[in-house]
Amino acid sequence: MPAGHGQRSRTRDLFARPFRRKGPTHLSTYLRVFKIGEYVDVKVNGSIHKGMPHKFYHGRTGRVWNVAKRAVGVELNKQVGNRIIKKRLHVRVEHVQPSRCHAEFLLRIKKNDQLKAEAKAQGKIISTKRQPEGPKPGFIVGGARIETVTPIPYDVVNDLKGGY
Repeated sequence: MPAGHGQRSRTRDLFARPFRRKGPTHLSTYLRVFKIGEYVDVKVNGSIHKGMPHKFYHGRTGRVWNVAKRAVGVELNKQVGNRIIKKRLHVRVEHVQPSRCHAEFLLRIKKNDQLKAEAKAQGKIISTKRQPEGPKPGFIVGGARIETVTPIPYDVVNDLKGGY
C-alpha cells in the first residue's frame, strides 16, 4: 500500500509531545499576551488539533499581524521555487510562543543607549557599532623555548682539500 499524502502525514515524531510534557495544557498558554509586530515561533502542540498550522510552518518564526479572540495572525516567509512568498495564517495561541530571536537585539539597544548617555555626560563621542573580532594573538604551544638557528658559513678552501 503506498504512503498517504494527507494533511498530517509524516508527523508522528514532529507533533509528538516531549518527554514529561504530556497532560493538560497550562493556563499560562492561554493568558499570554501577543501584540502586533511581535516575533513568535510556530511550535505545534500535538494534543490540540484545533487551529493547528500545516507541518511546514512548525519551527518557523514570524511576526504577529493580527490578534483575534483565540488565535493570532502570523506572517512568515515560505520559499516556493526560486521566490520567497509572505504567507499570512491564523494560528491558535496553543501553537504559538514568543520568540527569543529579537531579545538580544533589544538588549543591545538598551546597552548602547546607556553607553551613549554616559559618554554624553563626560562630553565624549563614542561609536556603538559592532566591530569584527580580528585575528587572535600568537602563542607558543607547550611552553617551549625559542631557539635561534644560524647556518654554518661555507668555507671553499677546506672543501677543496677533502674533495674528489
